[in-house]
Amino acid sequence: MATPPTQEQPPRTGLWARLRRPSARYSLIGLLTTGMILGVLFWGGFNTAMEATNQMDFCISCHEMRDNVYQEYKQTIHYSNRTGVRATCPDCHVPKDWTHKIIRKVQASKEVYGKIMGTIDTKEKFEAKRLELARHEWERMKGSDSRECRNCHSFDGMKADAQKPRAQKSHELAQKNNETCIDCHKGIAHKKPEGMTDEDE
Repeated sequence: MATPPTQEQPPRTGLWARLRRPSARYSLIGLLTTGMILGVLFWGGFNTAMEATNQMDFCISCHEMRDNVYQEYKQTIHYSNRTGVRATCPDCHVPKDWTHKIIRKVQASKEVYGKIMGTIDTKEKFEAKRLELARHEWERMKGSDSRECRNCHSFDGMKADAQKPRAQKSHELAQKNNETCIDCHKGIAHKKPEGMTDEDE
């Protein structure tokens, strides 16, 4: 029994088909080299942008931060102290490891949206949202076991006998109760918002 003749399929002309077709004009090595160069340029540009947005100058480039929380921060030990070590905005608010840093940058896009929409563009609006903003940050810090605090501070590194008795006792209790830095140190770099509840404290 004769097999029926098969019809030839017309060549695919879609974008995916064109991408899969071997190049008749460029060599494989040329394409790979071009891809690598473009990849390096993209990564370099991306990393440069990431680092540029991780500077205190960037953080206070908008008046909402410069005129509110930055002024409070300048009065704290994180800004000026006897050792000259300064914790800047990204030290406390942006994780150092790449994965968590990217997640934080994506979350920060909501803050950019708030800037564009003017949700905190006056002192009054900022104060009205301060507790909500603080709660979000406290929740983020508690969820990460105060990861950014621990970049500089650790229970292991503390010299307990050099601390005041109250601090010694608080740190002992914190370790015993599995508490994290932000549980006790709200208001360490910015003033506490009005309207805090016992739960916030």
